[in-house]
Amino acid sequence: MGISVWQILIIGVILVLLFGRGKISDLMGDVAKGIKSFKKGMAEDEDDDAKKTIDHDPTPPLNAKETEKKTSA
Repeated sequence: MGISVWQILIIGVILVLLFGRGKISDLMGDVAKGIKSFKKGMAEDEDDDAKKTIDHDPTPPLNAKETEKKTSA
């Protein structure tokens, strides 16, 4: 026994009568803004993760003087 189309329509009419069309459309607009903001944040997070990946070399770079000492020894 599921919810039929008529029951959904009755619930929709009751919601419109209680809250009015203006409040419901404002609410849906706020939900849409929240979804857009979430998607934008996720895209920025992925971009930040891509920027943070650096190839770490375990050996530190040598100075020119240290290189000369090692080659002359």
